[in-house]
Amino acid sequence: MKYKDIKENEEVLALIAKGNENLGILGYTDHSEVHAALVAERATNILEILGYSKKQIELVKVAAFMHDIGNAINRSRHAEYGSLLANDILKKTGMDRQERLTVVSAIAHHDESTGGATDVISAALIIADKTDVRRNRVRQKPKANFDVHDRVNYAVTKTDLIIDKDKKQISLNLEIDEKICTMYEYFDIFLGRMLMCRKASELLGVTFRLMVNGNKAL
Repeated sequence: MKYKDIKENEEVLALIAKGNENLGILGYTDHSEVHAALVAERATNILEILGYSKKQIELVKVAAFMHDIGNAINRSRHAEYGSLLANDILKKTGMDRQERLTVVSAIAHHDESTGGATDVISAALIIADKTDVRRNRVRQKPKANFDVHDRVNYAVTKTDLIIDKDKKQISLNLEIDEKICTMYEYFDIFLGRMLMCRKASELLGVTFRLMVNGNKAL
C-alpha cells in the first residue's frame, strides 16, 4: 500500500470531505484534504530530516492523510473512530498486518484529549498535525462570527516548522498579530497541543521549542 493509492482512494476522500463538512457546520476550522496533505508532507519532512527509513516515512504519510477520517462519524473520539475506519479500509487493500496496525494505532493516538505518542509514526503525526496553525484554516465567515479558535488561527500571519538534526531540535516559529488574538488566548487553546508535541519530540530523540514573535514561549 502506497501513499499515492490512499490519496486517490474514493472511500478515504469521501470520509475526509464528510468530516470536514460536519466540522464546518459545527464551527470548526478547516479539516479538509488540504489539511490532510499538509500534515502528511510535514510528517514526511520530520522523519526524512531525522534520518528514518523509507518504510517509516511511507507509513507516516498514510497515517497522516487518513488521521481525521473519524470526523465523518463524530468529532468526539474522532481519533478512535478514524482508526477503526482506517483498519477496515487498509485491510481490504491487503496491507501487511503489522504495518496496518502501526498506521491505525498512530491515528488512534493523535488527539490530545485521549492520546499521545507511542512510536515514531505517531510522534511525527502528532507534531505535524498540532503545528498546522495558519490563517487560511479559518473558514470564510464574517469576522464578527469568529470564535476563539478562529481568532487564534487567523492571528497567525506566518508559520515555520524547522527540523534541525544537528541540534536535535524541532522548532515551531509563529508570528502572531496580537491585535487579533492575545497570547493568553493562544495558550488557552494550544498549550495542551504544544506539550503533546514536546513529548512526541522526546520520543524522536529531539527537543521541541515554540517561538512566538521572536520570543521563546515553550
